Parts: sequence; structure tokens; C-alpha cells
Amino acid sequence: MSLPIVYHPHYVTPLPPGHRFPMSKFGILHDILLAEGIIQPQQVHQPEVPPQEWLKLIHTPDYIQGYYEGTLDKKVQRRIGLPWSKELVHRTCLAIGGTILTAQLALEHGIACNTAGGTHHAFPDYGSGFCIFNDLAVAAAVMLELELVKQILIVDLDVHQGDGTAFVFQNDPRVFTFSMHCGDNFPSRKQASDLDIPLPIGLDDDGYLQILAKQLPDVLSAVKPDLVLYDAGVDPHVEDRLGKLALSDWGIYRRDRAVLSTCLAAGYPTACVIGGGYSDDLNTLAYRHSLLHRAATAVFE
Repeated sequence: MSLPIVYHPHYVTPLPPGHRFPMSKFGILHDILLAEGIIQPQQVHQPEVPPQEWLKLIHTPDYIQGYYEGTLDKKVQRRIGLPWSKELVHRTCLAIGGTILTAQLALEHGIACNTAGGTHHAFPDYGSGFCIFNDLAVAAAVMLELELVKQILIVDLDVHQGDGTAFVFQNDPRVFTFSMHCGDNFPSRKQASDLDIPLPIGLDDDGYLQILAKQLPDVLSAVKPDLVLYDAGVDPHVEDRLGKLALSDWGIYRRDRAVLSTCLAAGYPTACVIGGGYSDDLNTLAYRHSLLHRAATAVFE
């Protein structure tokens, strides 16, 4: 049995010249994983676009329709931070399907990894911070709707608080939201997760990992989830242009390995998404995202 990997073959989206959001990192990540033998082609699963009814478990019908048709108010579109296109609609919906498929594969195999996902700033009726629909929230809602699980834990280690996810599940005891993030970073207005750990600017590997080691086992013991959704953003990296923390490559790898080994040892299936990461060097950025898959492969074996 090998680690399941979900890849989106149409994930590269044309953007205007000079636009800085690194869409093409997803394809580069896939190529790195195969070229370095981290995964084999037979491990790769391709998702499908989910039905709109699944999106409506989280998002309002008007917002879904407006985004699908490109008729959102200009202010709402600007808040997303990405220009609208038909290609981006398809890419976005495929990403949602990818996280849903990753969750299903995790329940079957114990661990599964997405090569995308982590759009945790999307709220029910608007998107924000490069996030259009909230794949973590939709996947959690679908797993509950299909009665595949009764209790979910979302572990969000992106450098930015998962504000959209926290808002969505603020009154839902079936989903526990845990966010460790830089306290002085986007979003300026934080939501209330079930557990928020704001971190100081410049926190390094050892300080970060000590806090994680103290918090995660207690959260797992308290929640006892049927499924963990893990947002493994690499923007806590010291060289990330939107980060403000100071983790190294080795620190990111140790973080991911600690999360996955802790969950696996306790018997909690874990579905991983890559989360945020921002650099003008897309090869370097894709390598940082590959650390999740390297850690998952090491733990899975």
C-alpha cells in the first residue's frame, strides 16, 4: 500500500503579466515529487469537480452563482485578490474536489496528501486573501453530510489565521478548529477558532516546535476526531515574503512529520493540503511544499 496523492492536472491558470500569485507552483510540485521518486505515478489520484450542492453546504447560493458566472460585485472580486476567468472557475472547483477526495482517501488509507488546497480565508458569502471557496470547510461538511465521520479536527499551521474556517464552524461542535499563526499578520481582524495560538514575529524552529508539541497531543486527546484535516502552509518559512516567522526548510519538515506521526500513532486519519506559501522563485516554493509529501511518505512507510 502506498501513500495516496491527489493532483489536479489542469491547475495552471492564465493570469495577467506581472501578477504575483504563484499559480504554476502546483505543477512544479507534482513534477518534483515524481522526478525525485518521492511518489510513483500509480499513487496519483485525479479529482472531479464537485456538485454545487456540496458547495452550498458552506457557501451561499448567490455567491456561488456570482462567482461561477463572473458577475460578482467588483468590490467582492477585488477582495479575493485574483482576476476572474472561466479557467480559474474550473481550477477552483477542481481544488475543492481534490480536498474532498483527499479526505476520503485518508479515511481509507490513514494518510493522504493533496498537491493544492488550504483556502481558509473564504467565508460563506465572500472570498478573501486569494481564497474563493473554502476547501477545508466544504470537505469537512461533505464528510459529515455523507455520515463518513462524526467529529473532525482542523489543524491549521499556515502562518495566517484560518479566519474563514473558524467563522464557518464557530457554532458547530462537530468541527474543532485549531490555528497556530503569526499574531501580527493577515487578517487584521481575527475570528475565534476553538483554539488559537498567536505566535510572535520571528519565532524560530525550536520555539515553534516546542509549542506545537505541547498543544497538539492535548487537542487530539480532547477532540478524538474521526478525521484530521491538516493545512500545512509553508508561509511560516523565514524567507516567505508574507510570513513574519522564521522556520527553516528543516523546521517545516520536522513540523509536518511531527503532526503526521502524532496523528498516525494515535490512530487518527489525516488529510493534508499544502496551504499558503509566497516567493518569486517558484521552484524554491514548490520544494518547500514538497516537504509535506516527503514527511508523509516517511511516516506512512
